Formats: sequence, structure tokens, C-alpha cells
Amino acid sequence: MKIGELARRAGVTVRALRYYEEQGLLSPERTPSGQRLYTEDTVEVVRLFQQFYAAGLSSRAIAALLPCVNNGRTTATQRHMLRSERDRLAARVEEMTHTLCRLDQLITAADNHDGAAHSAR
Repeated sequence: MKIGELARRAGVTVRALRYYEEQGLLSPERTPSGQRLYTEDTVEVVRLFQQFYAAGLSSRAIAALLPCVNNGRTTATQRHMLRSERDRLAARVEEMTHTLCRLDQLITAADNHDGAAHSAR
């Protein structure tokens, strides 16, 4: 598929795909006229990149983990990086869960306060 279709199907911009290529994350085939051609599997790979970026991984980290994505095999260094990133994300999830609970408490308190104020009128 061509770059525009990949962008549409993966939910990213063409510019993002070109950036991924510059970072060594994507290596599309080229037609004789130089147009990029991507395989069907690239859609899911690009979505995975988006998830990794959203989770705070850098292009360098994603590039280092790319062989794991492509063939499922890892080195000891890659496994260490995977575990470190997982631990970092787990800590963020815990922190965000705590923040969510605090917000729920504030909402409940505000709702109770507003309800009591309306009753007093």
C-alpha cells in the first residue's frame, strides 16, 4: 500500500510515517519511480509505535526494541529495557490511579456540598 493509505489506516499523518522512516523505524519498499510501498503488517506496527510514543518511549528506545517486534527474539539488553519500560509504566499507572481516586473524592465532595447547599435554600 502507498504512504497515504497507510497513514489513513494507521491513524497517523504522512509526516509521522516519514519521521519513522528517518528514525530507522520503517523501511518501505520503493517502486521504480521512488514511491514508498508498505505491507499490510505495517499498519499494526505503526499503531504499536504510536502506543510506545504515547507511553513515553523515545525513538531511540523504539528502534532498539524493533527487532523484538519484528521477530519476537530479544537479547538480554533488550529484555532489560523491556522490563525497565514496563516498570516505569506500571509506576505511572499506579500514580494515575491514585490521582483518579483523588479526583473522584473531590467530585463526590463537591456534589455533596452542592446538594447540601440546594437543600438549605
